[in-house]
Parts: sequence; C-alpha cells; structure tokens
Amino acid sequence: MSTEAEPVEHDDRWILNLRGRGVAGITVDYRLTLALDEGWEVVLETPARLSSWPAHINPGVLLVPETQDVAAALPIFGTKVVSAVAFKSGTLRMVFEDGTHLTCPTDAAFEAWQITGPGGWRFVSLPGGDLGVWLSCRSSSGG
Repeated sequence: MSTEAEPVEHDDRWILNLRGRGVAGITVDYRLTLALDEGWEVVLETPARLSSWPAHINPGVLLVPETQDVAAALPIFGTKVVSAVAFKSGTLRMVFEDGTHLTCPTDAAFEAWQITGPGGWRFVSLPGGDLGVWLSCRSSSGG
C-alpha cells in the first residue's frame, strides 16, 4: 500500500498514491470504470491506450469505451496499481504490477477521464487539456 494516504501535488502533476490498490471490479457501459480497493474509482470516457510497455515503445491497443471496445482491459482485473499520475495537462498514466501501462490523454471536447476517492478527492481531465482537482469536506489546499 501507499505510505501516504492522500495525493501529492507537484509542479506539473499529481501523484495519486494508489500504489498497492487492486482492481476489484471492472464495469463497462459507455465508460470503462475500474473500481479500486479502498474506495477509489477510475472512469475512462474517451479512448485510452493499453500497452505492455510505455506507449512510446509499444503503442499497444486502443480502448474505446463509448463502443464497449475494452476487452483488452479485462486482464488487469485483480492486479495492483504500481503508479498513478494525473498530469496537469489532463493526461492520466497508470502502471499495473503485471507491467501493463494505461494512458488516457485529454480530449478536445469532453472530459476524458475522472478519478474519485475517499475524503472527497476528485480529479477530472477537462476538455481541451487541463486538470480539475476537487477536495470536498476538507480545508486543505488543492490544485
């Protein structure tokens, strides 16, 4: 598990501290939803790339949630997150213990993805390339 309970802000990204949390459920409708341990949820609403290496080395396969073309994501069920980074540019990058990389870029017109967690944390890839960060029910600073 992560040694820090809350996400950590850096100049260009948020480290989401999801290390060690397992993918406990996968739901498919017009979105692809990964339910993680301890109340975290990752929702992809636009195309994302899944590969066994970083995308610049191996482009992998394209997941298209709106057409339910997401079967390639099913093997990550039960795996644990090694790294999860929400870039302030709106891109999400996750790495799983089996070596799978998930990258969801920003979308020009839609919210590409969102992540919600305990304590009111919510990260959203905003249309056009920005990151929205909300922290309800706390007074600490957010991004």
